[in-house]
Amino acid sequence: MPARKKSSHKYGKTSQKTVASAMRRRKRGTLRSGKAGKGGKVKSRKQAIAIGLSEARKKGAKVPRKKAA
Repeated sequence: MPARKKSSHKYGKTSQKTVASAMRRRKRGTLRSGKAGKGGKVKSRKQAIAIGLSEARKKGAKVPRKKAA
């Protein structure tokens, strides 16, 4: 039996599901930015993805580290 290849994917399944969930919430108009969702409604697709990835990181999912600004 051949050796199993190491996964080269950047993101895990859990993080993909979290981002998909954030995108659905954006479409419904329930995704909000800021601490505890007190900010404004999120309209930007990029912002929704960023929020989804941030939530995935908090859950401990496989997500690359944020780039230092």
